[in-house]
Amino acid sequence: MNIILFGPPGAGKGTQAKYLVKKINGFQLSTGDMLRDEIKKDTQIGKVIINDMNDGKYISDEIVNNLIKTSIFDPQKKNKLIFDGYPRSLSQAKNLDLLLGESNQKIGCIFYLNVNKNTIIERINKRKTIEKRSDDELKTILKRYDIYMETTRPVLDFYSKNLNFHEIDGTLQIDEITRKIDTFINV
Repeated sequence: MNIILFGPPGAGKGTQAKYLVKKINGFQLSTGDMLRDEIKKDTQIGKVIINDMNDGKYISDEIVNNLIKTSIFDPQKKNKLIFDGYPRSLSQAKNLDLLLGESNQKIGCIFYLNVNKNTIIERINKRKTIEKRSDDELKTILKRYDIYMETTRPVLDFYSKNLNFHEIDGTLQIDEITRKIDTFINV
């Protein structure tokens, strides 16, 4: 079963994705991790990514789409993908549908972790202390949150018509969110 987790930065997608990896014996496809890996490798793409991240911008759809394509077509990962932070735009959502169709796969569940800005600020400040991530500066996060809310509206509209779309209150405790997700996964 392929699963999409989406929500603003700090919504808890990564935490829930790690849980789902164990639950369905799947593979987390975190665009954030993929982007940070490119930065760590100091690739040309990584340099573009770090500049955009530091400016609070989202990375181009072209870069992100190319990074996820390989995983989608990996036979070991077929129907076991947990998309964490992808798609973030309508063009990414359409690209994902196209790639899944080409690889004879589909999405089993879509979870939108809905979280307000104040909760995000609290979580990011905590995560910044614990994980020491360079993309967790408050000013950057607030900009990313606003851009996310603006660009994700079309994605919400695109997916919310699906029967497998589930909006979950992302302000709940981690274990409460996990239990709500479990009610929709029949594994």
